[in-house]
Amino acid sequence: MVDSIPDEFARSQGSDRVPLGKDGIVTDEKRARGTAAWHGRIEHVRGADLGADTAQTPGMRRYEAISGKSVGSERLWMGRTHVGPATDSGDHHHGEAETAIYIVSGHPVFVFADGDEEVRVETGPGDYIFVPPYLPHREENPSPDEEAVVVIARSTQEGIVVNLPSLWTKVDRPADDA
Repeated sequence: MVDSIPDEFARSQGSDRVPLGKDGIVTDEKRARGTAAWHGRIEHVRGADLGADTAQTPGMRRYEAISGKSVGSERLWMGRTHVGPATDSGDHHHGEAETAIYIVSGHPVFVFADGDEEVRVETGPGDYIFVPPYLPHREENPSPDEEAVVVIARSTQEGIVVNLPSLWTKVDRPADDA
């Protein structure tokens, strides 16, 4: 649930949302202040209210927190992903998106191809990973009994996931991204 609601007054002030009070009610004071057209407002998405209506990969559950759909983000997608025990994501890439990953729990392994070699990056809680645009990779959770949880941020509004048959699949980048 986002802590603001659509409102005609807010739209007239350059926003499409009005803040909610602690009790979830729009107060006259908050309505009267509005939001100036020259700036936006902070949006709050509760962890319990993340949406699962995003691209999914077998063995993983992606939950969307920040996106164009959830808060009106234009250049950022952020969410939480759960990787089940003894699971891998399958090979994929995230299109034009730069991807940053924070490891919350577990010990996921990130795998990509470097020439003819498969490179495995082992991680643990508190670590960060950066995945460049269009890079074929996969996430693995080698633990037989521990789920891995990561927070993902991408430089695109939506969570792009393009599943691939192999890490060595040729991925065509648009001319302006090459």
